[in-house]
Amino acid sequence: MALLSLFISKRFINKLAISKKSKHILNIFLLVNLFGVIAYMASRYLISVPNEIYFLLSLPIGVIFLLFCTTLIYEIISHLPKISKNENRRDFLKKSIDLGSLAFATSITTKAIYNAKESYVENIRVKIPKLKKPYTIVQLSDVHIGGLIDHDFIKNIVYKVNKLNADVVVITGDLIDTDINYVKDAVDELKNLKSKYGTYFIVGNHEYFHEIEKILAYIKSINIKVLENESVYIGEENSGFNLAGVYDIFGYKAEKFEPDIKKALKDIQDSPTVLLAHQPKYITELDNQNVDLVLSGHTHGGQIVPFNLLVRLAQPYIKGLHQHNEKTQIYVNKGTGFWGPPMRLGASSEITYLKLLPV
Repeated sequence: MALLSLFISKRFINKLAISKKSKHILNIFLLVNLFGVIAYMASRYLISVPNEIYFLLSLPIGVIFLLFCTTLIYEIISHLPKISKNENRRDFLKKSIDLGSLAFATSITTKAIYNAKESYVENIRVKIPKLKKPYTIVQLSDVHIGGLIDHDFIKNIVYKVNKLNADVVVITGDLIDTDINYVKDAVDELKNLKSKYGTYFIVGNHEYFHEIEKILAYIKSINIKVLENESVYIGEENSGFNLAGVYDIFGYKAEKFEPDIKKALKDIQDSPTVLLAHQPKYITELDNQNVDLVLSGHTHGGQIVPFNLLVRLAQPYIKGLHQHNEKTQIYVNKGTGFWGPPMRLGASSEITYLKLLPV
């Protein structure tokens, strides 16, 4: 973050056609913003920090990233005035580009903060071979309860989900991102989720960071079914589908709660199968398993463009519906909450409403 701030100062702020005083103020802002990053890291899991302060401390990482992207663009377009041979025109283009770049940086930062406030319903139709009748699934993922994702945020999500009147609600990991004892009031709101066949949950990588055993125990205590390398049957006999879930692949590193697809599918019936797996790249571990649809999250859709380009280096799919092979499709939820800076740009927060349709 310090190197990025230095780069922004040298290659953007100090090259702007503005007064020395204005440059000095902007450089001081960069320095204060950098201290904000340090304060954020120090207070990340301190529940005693007021939400208003925590919000301000959460912004600097996103601000630096967006200013860095602006600087890269500026590095290219700042050469345009050199094309003109007229000195007055060069000066005019230079000032226009400089002021436009400042306005661009301010506007995309404001837009990114605004985008993180709301989760929108994504309506997705998925055709499933051998499915006897239509079903609806609402998918939540990467809510990251803790910090700015509080009781009111969850209450709003529950309200939106219940309006959809789904057959099933699934939560595909990274639900809790702090000590469970600090956020029980927010998690308890999930008891109010309504659907015909109930709510199902799998862990993501972040649950491993906060005493996964306690998290699993508490989730079970509020009548949410945790799928731990196992499956359940959804719907009427002979006309429904298998819903399976596995632990996250982070379990390999943690050496506990490891995913086991064979165990998860051991008792499935002769019906279509929907698999819940937190990280999209788990699909590469599927061999010849009879899985029709994988529901994942983890990527946040990149959360802030162009960060999605980096995410693609680690995950085969970033967002949306994809046909992985002849048999298996995968849908990647962009995340219902956010992680780190309360910003989203090019990847809105998402509540997925999936309509499973017979072919």
